[in-house]
Amino acid sequence: MRCLQRIDHEGAYANLVTAAELADAGLSERDRKFVTELVYGTTRMRRACDTLIDRFVSQQPSPEVRTLLRLGAYQLHFAGVPAHAAVGETVELAPIRARGFVNAVLRRVSDTPMTQWPSEAVRLSYPDWIVQRLVAELGEAEAMATLAIMNEPPEVTERDDGYTQDLGSQWVASAVPAEEGELVLDVCAAPGGKATAIAGIGAVVIAADLQPQRVGLIASNIVRVAASTAFPVVADATRSPFRAGCADHVLIDAPCSGLGTLRRRADARWRIQPTDVPELAALQQRIIDASAPLVKVGGTLIYSVCTLLAEESIAHTVPVGFEPITDQPFGQWQPYGDGWRVLPHDAGTDGMVLIRYRRTS
Repeated sequence: MRCLQRIDHEGAYANLVTAAELADAGLSERDRKFVTELVYGTTRMRRACDTLIDRFVSQQPSPEVRTLLRLGAYQLHFAGVPAHAAVGETVELAPIRARGFVNAVLRRVSDTPMTQWPSEAVRLSYPDWIVQRLVAELGEAEAMATLAIMNEPPEVTERDDGYTQDLGSQWVASAVPAEEGELVLDVCAAPGGKATAIAGIGAVVIAADLQPQRVGLIASNIVRVAASTAFPVVADATRSPFRAGCADHVLIDAPCSGLGTLRRRADARWRIQPTDVPELAALQQRIIDASAPLVKVGGTLIYSVCTLLAEESIAHTVPVGFEPITDQPFGQWQPYGDGWRVLPHDAGTDGMVLIRYRRTS
């Protein structure tokens, strides 16, 4: 319950606060998984839970009680917890003065099926703008399939070196055509998954990121998987310190809205605002403009984002002297503009866009 209160009312990140709370909780593996499901699930389905609750609330409850009601509604409607357990355990968590109210509302939620949702955005528990944007970009059928699967827990995939990494991210790393001894600049490298994967084939990888603490995370992951040819560096991708033409390959895994990773980032759908997208697109273009000159003639520029939006991917301008690489990369990609896209329901991965260019002059 502390996790949900911090996420809902203090702006805490679900993954960070849940890991911190579970670290010293002394729970069994089964109980840890259940707690994680309740925190992540209640956070994802916040809007739908509020709609289940508000049918029986005439006066707005306090924020603390609202969060409790969401937890109870999630257990009743989405998690399959028996009503007596869901209601009883949630009531026990409530302040004494609110227990009667919480009990009454959750009993009504339990006894009253939801026969018609106000909209698909409410049923699937997304902000209206995300649903509208994805429908406009993907078409209704693909958008709804994508939105539905991003309400499910993500699949966990592990590389041969033990690093846990989404399969789509592994496909992006494999799309960098580096060979042993070649120099790769990963200009937005944190937390280091792609950089260490590329180093695994013997390429020399400069794994750069803007924030020192994120570079520290890269360094930790380099040590953990023994990626001896990867080197962490603090550097601003929009104002590169590297010399022109120095790299055989440059990877831009750009900061983005993350709209393809909402199954993995439970609270992200409530953080992202529509005004963030053009700001991020402008940042991405600055990174492209600063990174393209670093590629030597004959080398490659690889651009990827874990979003599904054209504004953050295929709409960008690549400097003159580059041409698209049209060969299909490894993985379950579908053609998209000059690049490739994978939707979350295509292969059970994060949603991503990948574009590859070769420098010709």
